[in-house]
Amino acid sequence: MPKKKVLITVTTYPLPSRSYDELVCTAGILENGEWIRIYPVPLSFLIDLKGSGKINNVKYTWIELELIKRGDDFRPESYSPKHYDFNDLQLHDHIDTSSNWHIRKGICLNKVYTNKAQLIKDSSKPTNISLATFKPTEITGFEIEEEKNREWKDEWKELRKQGDLFDQDKNPEILIPKLPYKFYYRFQDNEGIESRLMIEDWEIGALYWNCLRAAKGDESIALEKVRLTYETKFLKEKDIYLFLGTTKEWHMRRSKNPFVIIGVFYPKKEIQLSLFS
Repeated sequence: MPKKKVLITVTTYPLPSRSYDELVCTAGILENGEWIRIYPVPLSFLIDLKGSGKINNVKYTWIELELIKRGDDFRPESYSPKHYDFNDLQLHDHIDTSSNWHIRKGICLNKVYTNKAQLIKDSSKPTNISLATFKPTEITGFEIEEEKNREWKDEWKELRKQGDLFDQDKNPEILIPKLPYKFYYRFQDNEGIESRLMIEDWEIGALYWNCLRAAKGDESIALEKVRLTYETKFLKEKDIYLFLGTTKEWHMRRSKNPFVIIGVFYPKKEIQLSLFS
């Protein structure tokens, strides 16, 4: 199978695994503009990919590797790396944010949904679309809920132990922490139909832990800083698009809405000049 070239646009918050180290689901855009999901990808690999210790650096980087269709996943975008050690990987250009994300926009915004009903229809058989870019007509709220269980299950704690990924100098036997809060956007489509979807990307998790560290462990201050970014700053200054992906379980069950937010695309708002100004 020929190699595929993928612009990585999404990395989800990691989960412990019985078979691998902590795993993330990555997704990106192929050269032909189609979405692709790559799973499983070990978190340690992504951290080492650019040698900086920060997973965010892999986002918006073109990578090239051999992928195989996942036989246990009916979703058409789901692939796995043929070589789990990624020995065939080639790194290409990183796409920066110059000219207000001009190049990123050209790649990521070729097909944008604005209607919830159309997206759900396309996620049904026979197309089973499971990754999409969505442009809300209006984001009406940012919500935070505390997790009922703030720690990983006991059996997961023994699966893999990973150093604190936000502070590489800490004890390497500490399991990557579970996020104690869930974050949601509430938004409307072009017909005024509302959705409330969980945000599951790495970026918001990293932001929370960084804010918590800066706040010296005060969760209320950390949460307000997260809210300031995703609600006040983003909604005031940014032109928000949402990268959506389905969870395999709820897509298979044909849930009314099997999607979650797996990434937020946020160039600055651009002022539209009047033709008569």
